[in-house]
Amino acid sequence: MTTVTTQHNTQDHERDPAPNRPARPRHQPHRRRSELAAFLRSRRARVTPADVGMPPGLRRRTPGLRREEVAQLSGVGVTWYTWLEQGRPINASPQVLDAVARTLRLDGPEREHLYQLAEVAYAPGRQADTIEVGPEIQGIIDALDPHAAAVYNARYDILATNAAYLDLFDVPALTEPGARNVLWRLFTVTEEDCPVVHRTQELPIMVATLRGAYGRHTGEPAWESFVKRLSAASPYFAELWRSGDVAPPGPRVKTFRHRAAEGEIRMTSVSLSINGLPECRIVAYTPADEESAEQVAALRRRRRR
Repeated sequence: MTTVTTQHNTQDHERDPAPNRPARPRHQPHRRRSELAAFLRSRRARVTPADVGMPPGLRRRTPGLRREEVAQLSGVGVTWYTWLEQGRPINASPQVLDAVARTLRLDGPEREHLYQLAEVAYAPGRQADTIEVGPEIQGIIDALDPHAAAVYNARYDILATNAAYLDLFDVPALTEPGARNVLWRLFTVTEEDCPVVHRTQELPIMVATLRGAYGRHTGEPAWESFVKRLSAASPYFAELWRSGDVAPPGPRVKTFRHRAAEGEIRMTSVSLSINGLPECRIVAYTPADEESAEQVAALRRRRRR
């Protein structure tokens, strides 16, 4: 009987320790970068200058935005964005990808696709700059009336309110500069005009909550610009921001004043997260005692008259 030794099988096994595992395709990074380049060009072509508040200009041959316009609106260098769209092997931070995604008006799946093509870990909760809510959420906060309720994002932008909220905080309209941000309204008025009574107790907590969210958005142009502008407008905010304190949002009893109310109004605020709107929350205010309930009822009657 003859014995045949097949050494080449052992050698092949050493070269491929997992023979049943599908072989990884070669040049995968190159194909990924090429797909990234094509994806960015296609998304850029569908956004018009009018979509981002820019004049159309003359002799425009590009169907959508130009590369330099995307770079300017995203707060990045023209050369860097050009290289990104050309599929060159450059590193992109989550903050920059978020800025580009906002400029190109990418939805959730498109944003995740952008992250995957750029080989950056995707964090679904980064979409905190939502500027509007749907009729379903508006209907929920309207149904909470006569209790005041609003929708805030992580930067304290006011995305939606019900009528009772506008009464409680004496907000005639949300079209004035800074009116759509709670912090801007609280820090850019005198202490006498501030609707929060215990200003030195409540405002530091709000700034600490803002900083807690800021950690997820460090370097993003919209956030950096907001902090810079509010620091310039309010030395008190700048002082609190420099402290570096961090706090999460949570239920609190806050005391407010209203020019049409006879006394102080103590309200319990509760934050509720919203599925589908990452980092956004419904904040509802309920009277903390009978006297405050009477004050709120008086404001409601005043509105109805």
